[in-house]
Amino acid sequence: MGGALRGLVGIGCLLFGWEAVVLAGAVPSEYLPPPSVVFPQLAMMLVDPAFQLAVVATVLSWAIALALAVGIAVPAGLLLAGVPWLRVASRTVVEFLRPIPAVALVPLLVVSIGGGPTTKIALAVFAGLWPILFNTIYAFGEIEPVQVDTARVYRARVLTRVALPSVAPFVLTGVRLSAAIGLAVVISAEMLTGASGGIGQFILAAASGATRMDRVLAGVVVAGLLGYLINAGLERLQRRYFWWHGAEVPS
Repeated sequence: MGGALRGLVGIGCLLFGWEAVVLAGAVPSEYLPPPSVVFPQLAMMLVDPAFQLAVVATVLSWAIALALAVGIAVPAGLLLAGVPWLRVASRTVVEFLRPIPAVALVPLLVVSIGGGPTTKIALAVFAGLWPILFNTIYAFGEIEPVQVDTARVYRARVLTRVALPSVAPFVLTGVRLSAAIGLAVVISAEMLTGASGGIGQFILAAASGATRMDRVLAGVVVAGLLGYLINAGLERLQRRYFWWHGAEVPS
C-alpha cells in the first residue's frame, strides 16, 4: 500500500471515528460537531469572499515573516559561524532570547506597535529565526577545511562557491521547521490580538458570543491544510534540488 493511500485510509478512519463518537452521544454535538456538519460549513466558507480575504491575510503575513527570517538568520548564521569570537560574545544573548515563547511577547508588541499585521509578522520572524540560524551555524561548521583551502588555491570565492552550497540543504531544513512554527505563531497572534485579520481572527469571532463550533473547526481544518501544503511543498523542493543530501539536522 502506497504512502498516499495509507494517509487517506488514516484520514478516513479518523473522520469515521469522529462521526461515530458524536452520533453515539459520547460528546455533545454543540461542543464537537461531526464531520457531516463541519465540512459542509467549510465548503460554504471557501466561497465566502470575507473568509478568502482572511486566508490571504494569514498566508501573506506568514510569507513576509518567513522571508524576513531567512534574510536575517542566514547572514547572521554565516557571520557567527565564521567569526568565532563574535559567536562566543553573542552566545549569552542568543541563549537568553531563544527559549522565550513568541506569544509571550504579544502584550509588549501590542503596547509598543499596536495589534496590526506588524505585530504578528514580528512575532513570526522572532519564532522562525532560531531553526534557520542554528542550522546555518551547524552546517558551516561541517564544511571540510580541504574544500575551503582548495577554493582559495583556485582563487574562487569561498562564500559563494563553498559555504552557501554546503549550508543550503541545512538551511532549507531550518526553513521547513520555521515555516510550520511561523504559521502557528501568525494564527495564534491573530487570535490573541483580534485586530489584524486572518484565520485566527475568524476563529476568534466564531468562538465568541453565540459560539459556532462548526465554523471554528472548519477554520482549524483550513489552518491544518495550509500547514500540510506548505510542508509538502518544501519537502518536494528539498527532494528535487538536494536529493543527494539525506541528513536533516534537528534544531
